[in-house]
Amino acid sequence: MRKTLAQGTRSKCQTTNSFNLAPCTLRLRGFTLIEVLIAMTLLSIMVVLLFSSLKICADSWEKGESKITDVNEVTVVYNFFQRHLSAAKPLWNDFSEEDKTFSFQGKAQSLQFVSTFPASAGRSGLQLFSIKMQEEDNERLVKVTITPFFPMTEGEEWRKEEVSLIKHVSDFKLAYFGSDGNESESENKGVWLDEWLARDVQPRLVKINIELENGIFWPEMIIELKVAGVANNADLEIDNTNNPDNTDNSENIDGAEAVE
Repeated sequence: MRKTLAQGTRSKCQTTNSFNLAPCTLRLRGFTLIEVLIAMTLLSIMVVLLFSSLKICADSWEKGESKITDVNEVTVVYNFFQRHLSAAKPLWNDFSEEDKTFSFQGKAQSLQFVSTFPASAGRSGLQLFSIKMQEEDNERLVKVTITPFFPMTEGEEWRKEEVSLIKHVSDFKLAYFGSDGNESESENKGVWLDEWLARDVQPRLVKINIELENGIFWPEMIIELKVAGVANNADLEIDNTNNPDNTDNSENIDGAEAVE
C-alpha cells in the first residue's frame, strides 16, 4: 500500500511539473544566510593565517640576507687588512733628500703603510696605502687611498685611486703594539700605543676597532705584521719595475670594494 502511495505521489509531481514547476521546486532547499556568513568567515580566517605565514617567511628571509651581508662585510674588511697590512714593508721615502719619511705612520684614526699587489692585479708593485675616517654628506666612512710608491720622472704626477672601505661608521680606532722606546725594557716586551709616528721600525701588531651606526657588533681585529724591524730599502728584495703609465685604475682594490 505504501509503495502504491509513493508511486501515486511521484506520478502526481511529474504530472504537475509538466504544467507548473512551482510545487516541486519549492521542496529544494539552498544555503541559508547564516551558513553563507559562517563559510565566508572561515575563509577569511584561513586567508589571514596564510598571508601571516607568508609575511613571517619573508621577514625571516630578509633577516637572513641582512645577516649574510653583515658577515660578508666583516670578512671583506678583515681580508683587506690581513692581505695588505700584514705584508707592510718598512721602507723609507728617500726619493728626495729634502723629504725623507718612514713609510709606516699610524695615528688613532688614520694609518699609512706600503704594501704590494699581486702580479695579477692591475696595480702591481709597491703601493702607498692611506686609510682614514672621513665625513661626507653627513655620513662617516673609512676611505682607502692608493698611490704608487716609487720615484716618478720629472713632470709626472701620480694618479691616486680612492675607494670607500666601510660606510655608516660611528667610530674607528687604531692601536699599535711595540716597544715604546724605553731602553730598559726587553726586546720581547711591548705596550699598546695610540700613535706610531717618527719611528724607523714598524709595530708588531695593529689593533682595529670599528663601530657602525646601526649598532651591529664588529669583532676586534688584531693584525700581525710579518716584517717589523727592517729600516733600509736595500734590505728588502722587492720587484718594483712596473711603469705608472700602465696602471689600470679601473681595477678595484683587492678586497676593498665599497660596502653599503
